[in-house]
Amino acid sequence: MSAMLRKRRHEEAENHERWLVSYADFITLLFAFFVVMFASSQSDRSKAKQVSESVKKAFETQALPAAVASLLGGTVQDKGKGNAQMRGPGGYTRESKPQEMVELLPTLKVLSKALEEEIKKGTMEVSMQARGLTISFRQAALFTSGTDEVATASYGSVEKVASAMRTIPNPVRLEGHTDSVPIHNARFRSNWDLSAARSIALLTLLTDHFGVGLGRTSVAGYAESAPVADNDTEEGRSRNRRVDIVILNETGLKGEPSRYPK
Repeated sequence: MSAMLRKRRHEEAENHERWLVSYADFITLLFAFFVVMFASSQSDRSKAKQVSESVKKAFETQALPAAVASLLGGTVQDKGKGNAQMRGPGGYTRESKPQEMVELLPTLKVLSKALEEEIKKGTMEVSMQARGLTISFRQAALFTSGTDEVATASYGSVEKVASAMRTIPNPVRLEGHTDSVPIHNARFRSNWDLSAARSIALLTLLTDHFGVGLGRTSVAGYAESAPVADNDTEEGRSRNRRVDIVILNETGLKGEPSRYPK
């Protein structure tokens, strides 16, 4: 009997096929890994192609609203001059139902092309900053000295910016700035009053005349406290007298009230 048991144990020890179980598990995991990697690469490729084609189309046609709208999967419908609204797949407007914020680099490229003439003249600057996309109007491009009335000659430039603002859901902050020369007249007691009034004036123009949604905008006045150049020179003071339109990204949104979508 003991001899038979030893023989059976010897036969069981000689089983060489158990490695197939581990090998099958390894092959299954490897297959799953490659499926996930393939799906991820296809998604990234599709998104990159979509952005590339949209920006290229904007450069070729200079159709500012349509180019930015295509990035968001919607269309532009005109409702009169300067009042185009972007509609998403569900038919809602971006102004009435804010969605998640979008990447601003395509908008930077489109606006830089659309505002090429103003940028060359030095009346406007467009730049990407840590907090978002900044479109800077020199005071001379919008206002006469010491006033807060937007010149009608600047409406064309403002409309180009408004077209981009209408087609993206990101919140926007308008920031008024002055130089360091004090002001005190019948309307403004200080540069603080002047800088805040100018940002409000531009906001009113954007919302009342060009159809930008009021619910995702805010204003600020900084007077001379945030210069971009030296106030000791006329050129520096000219650069400091400005109103910035800041289209906020996720970083810039962190300091804003919670009413904005997150």
